[in-house]
Amino acid sequence: MIVQRMSETSGFTSLSSSRRGSSRSSSGGGGGSSSNSSSSNSGSSRSRSNSNRGSSIVVIVVVIVVVVVVVVVVVVAVVVAVVVAVVVVMVVVMVVVVVVVVVVVVVVVVVVVIVAVVEVVVTVIEVVVQ
Repeated sequence: MIVQRMSETSGFTSLSSSRRGSSRSSSGGGGGSSSNSSSSNSGSSRSRSNSNRGSSIVVIVVVIVVVVVVVVVVVVAVVVAVVVAVVVVMVVVMVVVVVVVVVVVVVVVVVVVIVAVVEVVVTVIEVVVQ
């Protein structure tokens, strides 16, 4: 009976040890596959993070390009506005100068004509008086 118990016990231990070994091997294999799957998952998450980084870099580059284009357009618009304003001011100044010159010439001509008429009248009066 003791021998039977020992054999049963030893059979149980050998059975349990074989089960343990199989469970170890299965868990070892499973662990390997799970570690492989976790590494592949981490690789996919890395590729996702890399793609996210790439897309964020693209977004940053696009924003920088848009800002630069807007700044260039604003600067060009300001320069064109200043040039147009300067040209308009120059044209206005030239028109004013021309108008002033014409007015001065007209005034001088009128004064010369008036002086000539007055001299003629004075000369006629002197002739008549004599």
